[in-house]
Amino acid sequence: MFSTETIYEVVTFSVGDTKAGTKMGKLQLKDPKTDELLNCILWEEALNRMDSKLFRCGNELRIVSGSFNEKYNNCLVSALELIKEAKTGLDEAERETVFSELIEYINKIKDEKLKNFVFEIYNTNREKLLISPAAKLMHHNYIGGLMVHTLECVKYAEANMAIFFQRVNHDEVIAACLLHDIGKIFEYTIDTESGLIDYDENFRKEWISHSQYGFSICMNAGFKKIARMIAAHHARADWGAIIDLNEKDLEPIVYLIHHIDDLSAKFGKINVSML
Repeated sequence: MFSTETIYEVVTFSVGDTKAGTKMGKLQLKDPKTDELLNCILWEEALNRMDSKLFRCGNELRIVSGSFNEKYNNCLVSALELIKEAKTGLDEAERETVFSELIEYINKIKDEKLKNFVFEIYNTNREKLLISPAAKLMHHNYIGGLMVHTLECVKYAEANMAIFFQRVNHDEVIAACLLHDIGKIFEYTIDTESGLIDYDENFRKEWISHSQYGFSICMNAGFKKIARMIAAHHARADWGAIIDLNEKDLEPIVYLIHHIDDLSAKFGKINVSML
């Protein structure tokens, strides 16, 4: 049972507006011993008393003061104590190592035009790539998380392509893995001190999603198959896919990046405690 003596791990945190126009924090905690989740609300007054670093994903916290519901699965929190601070993500040396591994995969691309296209994107956006998360809440939501997710996708693709019965273009699949989430370097912001992630409102004024961004740059460069794989990687239109995988008579290749992306999002190093 949850209590003020339990040490919890931060799963997710977000801040929104109430109907009254004040701020409200939504904090989800997990009991590491049982994996039970506790959903918490923090009103603006409580938020103003607390350091935002408290809410970093993976932090260990104790509820000092709060009101639990009868089932002890919801809590109105007024005070928290930080027990152990989590990592914000990859450290500088780790980020450089992962970036170098990704460059090695770019260099494996045999098509010179495609290789130069991908390399130019990575080289131009190197500083953003080094720190970008892969998501705000769902997976790889830490400094360097996007690179970790991308590297996992490339490795999954390489391992599976070796046993495919249908012939696929290795260069196109590797490039699609490397670029499927590239728009996230503009879609998200991350505070490198606190590790907290938010959406970049300027990106949302110009683009519908990171999928649209990746699709567009590949189409404009003439890499239409790669663009189609990126367009389908979210699988369903209501999940942000440009190509819905429920459509009929789609070529097999468009399913590939979705399944690879999904594997990484579910079984990869999805949070900082796995690093």
